[in-house]
Amino acid sequence: MNLTHLLAARIDGGKPVRAGLIGAGKFGSMFLSQMPTIPGLDVAVIADLDPERARAACRSVGWDEGRIAATRFVASGRDACDPGAVDVVVEATGNPAAGIAHALAAIEAGTPIVMVNVEADVLAGPLLARKARDRGVVYSMAYGDQPALIAEQVDWARASGFEVVAAGKGTKYLPAYHTVTPDGVWQHYGLSPEEAKKAGMNPQMFNSFLDGTKSALEMAAVANACGLRVPEDGLSFPPCGVDDLPNVLKGRAAGGQLAEDGMVEVVSSLERDGRPVYRDLRWGVYVVFKAPNDYAAACFKQYGMTTDRSGRYAALYRPYHLIGLELSVSVLNAVLNRQPTGATRAWRGDVAAVAKRDLKAGETLDGEGGFTVYGKLIPAERSLRENALPIGLAHGVRLNRDIAAGGIVTAAAVSLDESVPAVRVRHEMEAEARTADGTP
Repeated sequence: MNLTHLLAARIDGGKPVRAGLIGAGKFGSMFLSQMPTIPGLDVAVIADLDPERARAACRSVGWDEGRIAATRFVASGRDACDPGAVDVVVEATGNPAAGIAHALAAIEAGTPIVMVNVEADVLAGPLLARKARDRGVVYSMAYGDQPALIAEQVDWARASGFEVVAAGKGTKYLPAYHTVTPDGVWQHYGLSPEEAKKAGMNPQMFNSFLDGTKSALEMAAVANACGLRVPEDGLSFPPCGVDDLPNVLKGRAAGGQLAEDGMVEVVSSLERDGRPVYRDLRWGVYVVFKAPNDYAAACFKQYGMTTDRSGRYAALYRPYHLIGLELSVSVLNAVLNRQPTGATRAWRGDVAAVAKRDLKAGETLDGEGGFTVYGKLIPAERSLRENALPIGLAHGVRLNRDIAAGGIVTAAAVSLDESVPAVRVRHEMEAEARTADGTP
């Protein structure tokens, strides 16, 4: 709560916070739109594969030509990690391989990094975070995106002395969505393909939100940051409105729908028959927590909290998140307080590639949100045991065997190129995990 005061001191000292942004897509553009109204925070370098597109993005969000002229535009993300030019890096490409490369470059340079790129964070975040800690570099989630907001709520609950029973977010979900492909995605958003194309909307990216992959990635990130457990066989997406959070999101032993207390889960804004859930949490995040004693439970009632029938379980939720419009909180916190807004601590959850249909040997996987696979959240131990192919490596690789619809694709079912840095880093992380738990 001191960021603006600390930033004011930087302004007085003539040392604005300089950020480097890698990726000027939707998330990056939302961040850029806030720069004119945050004195003392400048984006000094913007890296994008198409620098002219990045300049156009700046104009579209309201930058004047003077601000654009004062900004360096480059094509290489590594140029945005230079500690002589920036105080913090924002990785917003959404590409897991690129994200890992940029994170390693920033860590090597000693530059704090904010990872909007949850795909990279889940693929190799435990290793990247460990490398950052070893170098004394801040490695942070992106405030405004749901994982960081959930981590904040979990931290609040624990710092207040409550047991965290469940944490997660809301989304629009039906079981049939797991098999939706980019060709059929727009009907679920109420758009025609022509309308979506005119708006510049990427069908594969939007399909990753619909088919459950993005939810799996975000909950893996939360579990890894907060030490929470993940479901053994994927998220169940129970229909649930905000008033029912304490009833539904607790262990079965206490009358809820989770396998046990202390888990991540995503709630659906749709009943299984397609009807809307009353007071849904489609755009928001939540934490369910438990009173440690009778006195705290009585206080829940006295101060009007909605609880379960026992009065011991309650929930705190935030109905909306503003993604890139709030990203500056992470950027400033990383520089001014030298602290992350949530960060991977351990490898608890992984996201495995699962066949959307019967797949045949010789087919090429097309990754997150595509036609062939979706991402499923599973425990890291299971992922190691079954040698699951992570969704972050399931793009552009050819199958060497058939995979039945609904089956987890294993790493042995494809040929991974060990010369690719993302593959090497992932295997390094897996090797460290096996050594730590004694797995051969």
